[in-house]
Amino acid sequence: MGIISTSRPDFGAIKAAIHRKLIQRLNLERVTQMGREAVRPEVAQIVESLAAEENTPMTLQERERLSTEVLDEVFGLGPLEPLLRDPSISDILVNTYKSTYIERHGLLERTNIQFRDDAHLMSIIDRIVSAVGRRVDESSPMVDARLPDGSRVNAIIPPLAIDGPCLSIRRFGRDPLGPDELIQNQSLTAPMLELLRGCVGSRLNVLISGGTGAGKTTLLNALSSFISNRERIVSIEDAAELQLHQDHVVRLETRPPNVEGKGAVRQRQLVINALRMRPDRIVVGEVRGEEALDMLQAMNTGHDGSMTTIHANTPRDALGRLETMVAMANLNIPDTATRRQIASAIDVVVQISRQSDGKRRVMTIAEVTGMEGEVVTMQDIFMFKKAGIGEKGEVLGEFVPTGIRPKFAERLVTSGFTLPMTMFEPQTVRGNGRSW
Repeated sequence: MGIISTSRPDFGAIKAAIHRKLIQRLNLERVTQMGREAVRPEVAQIVESLAAEENTPMTLQERERLSTEVLDEVFGLGPLEPLLRDPSISDILVNTYKSTYIERHGLLERTNIQFRDDAHLMSIIDRIVSAVGRRVDESSPMVDARLPDGSRVNAIIPPLAIDGPCLSIRRFGRDPLGPDELIQNQSLTAPMLELLRGCVGSRLNVLISGGTGAGKTTLLNALSSFISNRERIVSIEDAAELQLHQDHVVRLETRPPNVEGKGAVRQRQLVINALRMRPDRIVVGEVRGEEALDMLQAMNTGHDGSMTTIHANTPRDALGRLETMVAMANLNIPDTATRRQIASAIDVVVQISRQSDGKRRVMTIAEVTGMEGEVVTMQDIFMFKKAGIGEKGEVLGEFVPTGIRPKFAERLVTSGFTLPMTMFEPQTVRGNGRSW
C-alpha cells in the first residue's frame, strides 16, 4: 500500500486547525458509540463547512483524505493507521515525531509519515498503553503493550529517549502463518516440518532460538498448531502475542508496577502459578530471566511437551544463555547441576535467522543428547548450508539433513509418527527462502 503525499506544504497545519474545530463540534461520546462508518458522513459534512470557513479551497480528494485522517485521530492511532492497514508491513518504527520507518519483506524503508509534534506522538502512545491498563510518564518512561490485533508495542520517552518519544510496533497478522505457508515460503522443508510435527506431537520440549525479528514467535505459533485439542495449555508472556487456537488455552500476562512501584507480577511468578493450574503443556512466549529455572523444573517434572523462545545466535549459545538465566535466580546452584537440568529438560533446539536479504530461515534443528563430563552434548539433524550471495543480493544455500538419526526417533515412532530413514539421508534439498 503506497503512502499518500500531499503537494501542499501547509496541509498538516490546515488539518490540525480543522481537526481542533471538528473536535469542538462533535459530541465525542456519541460519536465513539456510533462507530467509525456510521459517523463518516457527518464528519465529511463538517469538514466541508470548516474548509469553507477557513477560506481554503480543497479538492474532493483532499477533503476525503482530511476526513479519513480526522477519523483516524478520533477512532484509531492517527498517522499510523494507513501503515496498520497494510498487511505487508511487519514493523513500524517511530523515531521521534519527525521520522517513521517500516519493515517490509525483511527490509527497512523510510516513510513520509510524521506527527505534528512530541505532544501528538505522546497522545497516540498514551492511547495505546492505557487501553491495556498500562502507563508511561517521566516516572515510568518505558512500557510494553499490545494492540487489539496482538501486535507488540514498545514505547520509550524522555528523559531516557533524548531526542523525543520513540515507538516500536511489531506487527502480527490476524491470521498468522501456518505450517504450510512456511514450506511455501521455503523457510524450511517438508521433512524438517514433519520432524518438528513429530517432536511436538510426542511431547518433546522445544526451545526456539534466534535474534530480534528472526521469526521466533511466528514459528512458535506454527508449531503450537500441532498440539492436540484435548490438552490444557497455559501460555505465559510479557505482552500477549501468541495466537493459540486450541479449545483449552489459559493465557497469562505479566504486570508492571503501579504508580507507587508496587504490584508488579513477573514471569517467574506466573510460571510458578501455572504449575498449580494442572497444565498439560506450558508455553512461555520468551524466557529472559530467572523464570528459566522454574521452566526447566516444570519440563523435568511431568510437564513435557512445553515450548519457549530465547534470544541467541546458535543452539549452543541458547543453552549457554539458559544457564546464565538460571544463575539470575540467585540460588547458588552449581554449574554442573544447572547443565544437567538443561540437558534433561530440553530435547530439541530450533535455530531461526533473518539473513542479510531479509528472509527468514530455519538454520538448524539440533538434538540435545545428554552430558559428557561437564559439557551438554548436541547433534545437528538438519541445517541450512549457505552457498553465497546472488546477483540481486539474495542469500543462496541448501537445506540438508546431516545423516544423523536422532536419539528421540524411537520416541516419535512409539507415539505414532512414521519417520522413514530417507528423511535423514544426506541428500540436499534446495531452498533459497522467501520472507515471512
